[in-house]
Amino acid sequence: MKVEPTEISDVVVIEPKIFGDDRGFFYESFNRKTFADIVGIKDVFVQDNHSRSIKKTLRGLHYQLIQPQGKLVRVVLGEVYDVVVDIRKSSPTFGKSVGVHLSASNKKMLWVPKGFAHGFLVLSDVAEFVYKTTDFYHPASERTICWNDPDLHIEWPIVDGNPLLSLKDSQGVLLKEAEVFS
Repeated sequence: MKVEPTEISDVVVIEPKIFGDDRGFFYESFNRKTFADIVGIKDVFVQDNHSRSIKKTLRGLHYQLIQPQGKLVRVVLGEVYDVVVDIRKSSPTFGKSVGVHLSASNKKMLWVPKGFAHGFLVLSDVAEFVYKTTDFYHPASERTICWNDPDLHIEWPIVDGNPLLSLKDSQGVLLKEAEVFS
């Protein structure tokens, strides 16, 4: 397993060791001991999620104030541009973001710790996105930051017009107006 640091020290890209031949491949997408020893993730995961989206769908930037979730994310079909934003007010990287291409081909995973807003843009015709969370979904405390907040300087790889957004995502607030973590 290879662990790549990002510009935000708590966020890491994980490349699993792939065992492959003419028949296909095998890799461990999660091993609690390995992730604790090598990656430093000691959190317990309580929920697995799987979403399917079409090209140009942008989901996010989401987070929960109550029951904040750490997320271990990956793509099992297609490709996305995955983004995390540090929304911990006391952090030296508050308001900074990291963007990573995740795909079924590169098999990379991204660790999104608690205290971050998260979102992704689908780049392929279809993408299936799976992730483990460290706490349960708490809809009443879910918040959304505006995906195109100019203060975030996120360079979404959008071509041919605007992304496809849910009503909730189209009503996201600017980071300077958002409820964030202390």
